[in-house]
Amino acid sequence: MKKLFLFVLSAFFISTNLMAWEKVSLSVCDDYDNTPVGHGYGKSPIQAPTVYIEDYTLSFVADHPEYILNIKDEAGEVIFTTIVYSTETQVTLPTTLSGDYEIELLMGNWKFTGWIVI
Repeated sequence: MKKLFLFVLSAFFISTNLMAWEKVSLSVCDDYDNTPVGHGYGKSPIQAPTVYIEDYTLSFVADHPEYILNIKDEAGEVIFTTIVYSTETQVTLPTTLSGDYEIELLMGNWKFTGWIVI
């Protein structure tokens, strides 16, 4: 009985913790700055980074490259920018933000974009 209680209790805490974080859907745009890349042979597509959001905190997987993070308003103006270093797993956004924003992650010639609601 004690094992069943502990199992149900741990399942509850795990499910409530996972439900709080929402995955940010990002699309990939290669060569956004029109810089010549490579030798013209086909490449495997790059995978978009895995990013989650809860309230004003963005969470990144532990092993990621360095990104430039831009948050844009609905008019396309950058209202927040920072560097997400490869050693960081979380970035806290300003608490003054409220509404729908475009998230943009820049890495080399790659740009990843998506939308977040705060």
